[in-house]
Amino acid sequence: MRDLVRETTLDVTDLIYPLFIVPGEGIKKEIDTLPGQYHLSVDEAVKMAQEVYDLGILGVEIFGIPTYKDEQGSSAWDMSQPVQQAIKAIRAAVPNLLVVADVCLCQYTTTGHCGMIDDHEILNDETLPLLCKVAVSQAEAGAHMVAPSDMMDGRVGAIREALDAAGYTNVSIMSYAAKYASAYYGPFRGAVNSAPKFGDRKSYQMDPANRLEAFREIELDIAEGADIIMIKPALSYLDIVRETRDRYELPVAVYNVSGEYAMVKSAAAAGLIDEERLVMETMLSMKRAGAKIIITYHAIDIAKWLQK
Repeated sequence: MRDLVRETTLDVTDLIYPLFIVPGEGIKKEIDTLPGQYHLSVDEAVKMAQEVYDLGILGVEIFGIPTYKDEQGSSAWDMSQPVQQAIKAIRAAVPNLLVVADVCLCQYTTTGHCGMIDDHEILNDETLPLLCKVAVSQAEAGAHMVAPSDMMDGRVGAIREALDAAGYTNVSIMSYAAKYASAYYGPFRGAVNSAPKFGDRKSYQMDPANRLEAFREIELDIAEGADIIMIKPALSYLDIVRETRDRYELPVAVYNVSGEYAMVKSAAAAGLIDEERLVMETMLSMKRAGAKIIITYHAIDIAKWLQK
């Protein structure tokens, strides 16, 4: 009877699993800041993608560590780099798995910032053509969807125009529409070595105190052509998720970010919580708030628990 009257359900098809790609071959090394997650060379990433697909998870999101960094972050659109090579290899080996590519510069710049910098000031407009190069290169590699996470103003419209001009009219955009300047990102930045070398990202990521600003950001991204809108992080911003679901008709995604994941893993390792129950309750809270898509490092565990 409890199942018959349940209002919210979680399914494996709600999940996207992040992958961290590194240079080399035969590499599968656990990430110190994210227990249970791995740095993967392209060949190992293909194996992981197959495992993910076999579990019924519909998509992966690709992040990476390049072989070189410079001021512009030019390795982000270099077709020989691990991200583009992994996209190509996964598309060939697991053709029915959705491949989402993260569009940002922080992992590729010497500054660790998400855009061009001049005397410690972010150059929004000068960054847009670089983000377009990244998105087009990922589409060329075979990405079904690009996900700009940089939070530069106008980047969704610029990327849509660039993709269309390059002939990738069917490549979708999942916009990090309301991305807050959060303390929950620490373990991820350690995983991809993307912490800013100076200052912070408060000038282009959102103030955690602001609610209405999120809807201004979302409305701009929708007007510029976003296909899916994302709230990041998830747990501390479920009020934004709920109101977003109520206000807009586009699919809503959330990113269950690295700090949220790491806290659960630390508490579970200390024997303080029932990990499975807590994770499933957390995922249901995101679905109940209105998210259709959950990007989470727990995805493989969740898929296995749902099979039981």
